[in-house]
Amino acid sequence: MRTLLPTEPPPGPSRPDFWRSPLRGAWLTTVFGSFLLVAVTIVAVTGFLSHAAYQPSLGANAIIPADKDIVLLSWPASPTYLYAITQGLHVTVGIVAVPLLLAKLWSVIPRLYAWPPVASPADALGRLTTLLLVGSAIFQFATGICNAQLYYPWKFNFVTAHYYGAWIFVAALVLHVAVKLPTIRRAYATRRELDLDDELRAPAPDEPTISRRGLFGLVAGASAALFVVTAGQVIGGPTRKLALLAPRGRGETFPVNKTAAVAKVTPEMVGPDWRLELYGGARRVSLSRDELLAMEQHTYALPIACVEGWTTTQTWTGVRLKDLARLAGVPDADTVQTGSLQPRGAFRQATLGRAQLHDDQALLALKVNGEDLPLDHGYPARVICPALPGVHCTKWVGGLRFA
Repeated sequence: MRTLLPTEPPPGPSRPDFWRSPLRGAWLTTVFGSFLLVAVTIVAVTGFLSHAAYQPSLGANAIIPADKDIVLLSWPASPTYLYAITQGLHVTVGIVAVPLLLAKLWSVIPRLYAWPPVASPADALGRLTTLLLVGSAIFQFATGICNAQLYYPWKFNFVTAHYYGAWIFVAALVLHVAVKLPTIRRAYATRRELDLDDELRAPAPDEPTISRRGLFGLVAGASAALFVVTAGQVIGGPTRKLALLAPRGRGETFPVNKTAAVAKVTPEMVGPDWRLELYGGARRVSLSRDELLAMEQHTYALPIACVEGWTTTQTWTGVRLKDLARLAGVPDADTVQTGSLQPRGAFRQATLGRAQLHDDQALLALKVNGEDLPLDHGYPARVICPALPGVHCTKWVGGLRFA
């Protein structure tokens, strides 16, 4: 390929002798890349499962319109901890993989400055896949970690950008692995032996200040430390006290994502005049809280798992959703829209599918741990459903529309 660029690289990182570490090489990069590939595969799969759990084909559950979506799975209501496991893995493995990502980028950084920038059509394809892969990886990790910490320094919608960014990342990753497969095979074949075609080896390396084994230990130790200060928010129990990176505070056993004050739900709105409205049948049914408490009550220990990664398990008592559907005159309903008392909430909080609606453990909860729901946890009534994202367990419920 002819180029108008000078054959001599400019001073700086484009010159081979700029990079002096004796550790870099195709073998080291391949090992880091192999571990990172396993981690990002787990993160990608659980991320798409998290998106599917929102059931975007039902009502206004997702920002991405159903006709433009790619992952439209029917989300089950069991096992109970399904969403807690998938989202816990997504957030925890994503954070634990950060040292691996940084180590992988460090190991290949000389190639990012290679001169000339494009030497052949094959090299151009490789550079393009690398650009897409590095850019999308940094974007996905940065925005995902910021979301897990409830920090949003950007103006775009996180859900939409993170979802489409994930598809770009996966496509770039598949293409990159396909292009680099010969290099990967050769690296594992030669192992630590000198490969004359290894473009990552420094032509004039300095004396090592750390061994490759030490570098692996450093990366593994950093990942292990991140696991310790992150995983407790999912595992629970005594380990929750170690979850220094938990978005809702270390040791908080029953977190609140949105308080009543933030939702603008006042005590007056949930006072004695509150009634639950049931829609969908031949007539509207209106129930007071005392009438709901007089119905058959069911108690289950169920988790709430949030998209930020934390999980909490509490003991809930209330009326089954399918019993309310029967009372509303729609016993075979396929969906139920939950309406909140929040000023912007009327029937736009969440739509639950048939699997959730007819599960025995899907409740309109009136009590938690034997006591009336606290206002911040949804008093006078909230939805609690197994295997569902916490955001769809609507609080301060004012109405249910069965269809």
